[in-house]
Amino acid sequence: MNRLQDKICVVTGAADGIGYAIASAMAAEGAHVWLSDIDDAKGKAAAERLNAGPGAATYHRCDVAMAGDVTALFDEVLAAHGRVDVLVNNAAIAIGGMPLHEMEDAQWDRLMSVNLTSVFRCCKAVLPAMIAQKSGSIINIASAQGHIGLDGWTAYAGAKGAIMAMTRQMSVEFGPSNVRVNSISPGTIDTPMNLQVVADLGEHLSKTWVKMHPIGRIGRAEEVAEAAVYLASDLAGFTTGIDLKVDGGLTNAPRYVPEFFQPDAK
Repeated sequence: MNRLQDKICVVTGAADGIGYAIASAMAAEGAHVWLSDIDDAKGKAAAERLNAGPGAATYHRCDVAMAGDVTALFDEVLAAHGRVDVLVNNAAIAIGGMPLHEMEDAQWDRLMSVNLTSVFRCCKAVLPAMIAQKSGSIINIASAQGHIGLDGWTAYAGAKGAIMAMTRQMSVEFGPSNVRVNSISPGTIDTPMNLQVVADLGEHLSKTWVKMHPIGRIGRAEEVAEAAVYLASDLAGFTTGIDLKVDGGLTNAPRYVPEFFQPDAK
């Protein structure tokens, strides 16, 4: 459909999972996608795959927790193209599964640096160019956990809730420059990060996650990617400041659905 033909898109945390799915979907729509990550092997392989399709891709190593890395990434993108049309703040890590009072300061600091401060740094780096060109779409990947509670994940939820608040604020502040800012809140998605959470905390989580989603399954990364393509495209030209839930109904339902409420429960 070429919804993003010739647009310059930057996706953080793009070597696998939701980030790669978003990068792949945007490249398929004709964009030149810059993939950033800290896994060089996966990132380079991802870019090679995308270059075989209708769009184009460039891999650039970037640890979003490092201010210098973020500056270098956007300096290179702007030197190559002179503009950035789309920024997807996707990079995140999962540290949780523990009561807040058992979390170490170092764990809190690491999670906030990657999941929240990186959004500030990437937006700070890209906004001058978007304001100057009087156009741009920033998409921040939040989470259903920014809307509902889940035992053991206070810090993660706090970061994602802050991202949604920042999204609303930036949509107001930069709307007059035609810079749109939106967020996406995925439910539980089949990603390497969530597979690692299951490996760390127990296989029982897989069944619990399914029960938490009224639609009866967890999501696919490609379903989040389609939402990102829409928000990046001109079809969403009058859409800003929203949080688009791609969560299978998770945030509308109790966390645990008792089996006797399920008509096909065994």
